[in-house]
Amino acid sequence: MNKIRLFKPSVGKEELNSIKKVFSRSWLGYGPLVNKFEKKFAKFIGTKYAVGVNSGTAALHLALLCNNFSKGKKVLVPSITFSATAASVLYCGLTPKFVDIKKEDLTIDFKDLKKKYTKDCVALICVHMGGHPSMMEKIKPWAKKKRLLLIEDSAETCGSIYKGKKIGTWSDISCFSFEEKKIITTGDGGMICLSDKKKYEKLKSLSFHGWNLDPWKRYQKSFGKKNRFTKYWAYEIENLGFKYNMNDFMAAVGLEQLKKINFFNKKRIKILKKYLNGIKNLKYIKPTYPYNLKNSSYWLFSIKTKFRNELANYLKSKNISTAVHFIPLPLNKIYKKYNNKSLKNSMTIWKQILSLPFFPDLENKKIDYVIKCLKNFDNKMNKKQ
Repeated sequence: MNKIRLFKPSVGKEELNSIKKVFSRSWLGYGPLVNKFEKKFAKFIGTKYAVGVNSGTAALHLALLCNNFSKGKKVLVPSITFSATAASVLYCGLTPKFVDIKKEDLTIDFKDLKKKYTKDCVALICVHMGGHPSMMEKIKPWAKKKRLLLIEDSAETCGSIYKGKKIGTWSDISCFSFEEKKIITTGDGGMICLSDKKKYEKLKSLSFHGWNLDPWKRYQKSFGKKNRFTKYWAYEIENLGFKYNMNDFMAAVGLEQLKKINFFNKKRIKILKKYLNGIKNLKYIKPTYPYNLKNSSYWLFSIKTKFRNELANYLKSKNISTAVHFIPLPLNKIYKKYNNKSLKNSMTIWKQILSLPFFPDLENKKIDYVIKCLKNFDNKMNKKQ
């Protein structure tokens, strides 16, 4: 068996043809397709507005920054998440306050969240880990009561529905990632979704150098009959902004990927069903998440085993790629000083978790091969115990 990749973007002739059209139009940067993708994505998620940016990290940074929180204020974040979640807090001169996760699904622990809250907390970032939804039905009303800005880090899901509501609409602001391995891709890229017009306008400004008019709007004004003799080129720098904007290359791919997202998610569900059925009787290998598959959008197939390192090496010898995605952030040098020493679940469960190959184009024969290897390993461990 040839090496089985951990992730692989699902792109085809549709994306390539869309990119060719961008070339033929010779408008490669911040152009009409960005605006089109933003509108279509906002409609898909169910928010009034969306702002396209060049990464999910940029989305998280601006989602916090646009609120002008006082330096040093605290932001509640889960202790197990991708580093960008906590980095966005530091970018804004704020302080991350780590909250433990639930062992059963790795999402933020609501009980510990309430314990960790103090009056100097101004925001909460909930992460839908691996695509598994956080307990938003409890978190949202609690955050509102505490007057916390609620941000959904939806980088690892896109298109899922939880308790009758689309993920990305439970919060004040939601952030998505289109990095090459995510649910849909633009190579790199991200999106900020919200329904607050004033914040939307500020986010648009912050994403492009702080200008009040982006290049495409200025171009449109230059050819508008009503503005024939006005200073169409004029703009005002209203904020200290960033070069975070999406470009038409990204948007061209994103528009085609968005057409396929429901198909991608259905394929992921089929693959998960096959994996879950294949390992259901194993003694030492269990799924990391409950995997509630109805209306789901999972990014990872992840398992738990007390023989994590041994399994990773075994699968490597069988040409199967694996990864350890979940290292508690407070174990990293830059975040150690924010460790409050009460993250029991995080510090134990991460040692058992391993990510396995999972993407829409993963062939059945390769899934069967992975399952076969998992069964063989489980049988070996069973004999040794």
